[in-house]
Amino acid sequence: MIIVYELPFKFVESEGFIEFMHDACPRYKIPSRWTVSRDYFQLYMDERLKLKHYLKKNDQRISITTDTWTSIQQINYMCIIAHFFDRDGKLHNFFLNFCPISSHKGESIGKAIETCLLEWGIDKVFTVTVNNASSNDMAVEHLKRKLINWGIAVGNGKYLHMRCIAHIVNLIVQDCLKELDPAIRWVREVVKYIRSSPVKLKKFKECADSVQVECKSTLCLDVCTRWNSTYLILSVAEKYEKAFERFEFEDLYFRVEVDANSKGSVDWDVMRRTITMLGLFYDITVRVSSSLYVTSNTFWTEISDLLGAILEWTRSDDSNVKGMGTKMKTKFGKYWGNIDRMNKIIFFAVVLDPREKFMVMEVSFCDIYDENEGT
Repeated sequence: MIIVYELPFKFVESEGFIEFMHDACPRYKIPSRWTVSRDYFQLYMDERLKLKHYLKKNDQRISITTDTWTSIQQINYMCIIAHFFDRDGKLHNFFLNFCPISSHKGESIGKAIETCLLEWGIDKVFTVTVNNASSNDMAVEHLKRKLINWGIAVGNGKYLHMRCIAHIVNLIVQDCLKELDPAIRWVREVVKYIRSSPVKLKKFKECADSVQVECKSTLCLDVCTRWNSTYLILSVAEKYEKAFERFEFEDLYFRVEVDANSKGSVDWDVMRRTITMLGLFYDITVRVSSSLYVTSNTFWTEISDLLGAILEWTRSDDSNVKGMGTKMKTKFGKYWGNIDRMNKIIFFAVVLDPREKFMVMEVSFCDIYDENEGT
């Protein structure tokens, strides 16, 4: 129960739980928090040992993904996850490590990954997927040298480094959102003002009902560092355009306070067109971020469709759409514009997909790159 619901160990000593267990099973002796913590740590060690034996016995190649971040206590952390298929073709994902690291420098990250692999007895690494921070380039180079020394690198480590598609999509979108920064700030301040008290929220709902807004979603704040949450707040806010206008008429302090904090306004026509553009990126991110099934075979189709949409936006008659499309194309070209920068092993998955094969690859290559380079 404590593991499944992520409860603190001291939960077993809480008055409510003790009373509940006394009624449910009076003879049951409730363990202390210290006993619980020891039992669960032993459970972790037992499961870890089972997984090590399983990996050693099956001897398959393993792909890993890793990411680092800094906590509010200014401690650097890293997470490492292993992905592999069993003999029955079932995809497995396991957390190998969650640990503090000395810094976000490439050498520190590379050594931490190497240490983790040695602890688990893993040497047959297929690919390492990381985001596009320059420190990760150094980390993968460090790991590549180690794998070559161990004598088990695929293609002499040429195909080890896999760039995270979701992170590249995020970087492309961030350039787009910079153009909308004043409008996004305005929407944030509006939502923050309305949700600042139950009275204001109730009045806003009454305004929405009076102008017959049929949206069932409620206004919510986004996480500034996550563009997909910004897309969700904008897509909901756009449906309440008339309700905002009505609320402004009903609440005398609304415009004064919002304008003082946001120093901007919003053009809802531009916002709607932008939301449509962001919706494409949101759908792609959801599809490629799935962990329950393989997504590598859809990689090329996703970025081909994405580039097609971006090129269409660059030819738009709308200056706002054209400007954002042009910025996106530039950022797209930085990561996927040069075929030599791509890990070509990803195309094996595309060719092996019965829906794609070589024909689709040939057509899409020549569409994205010039005829000679594509061929």
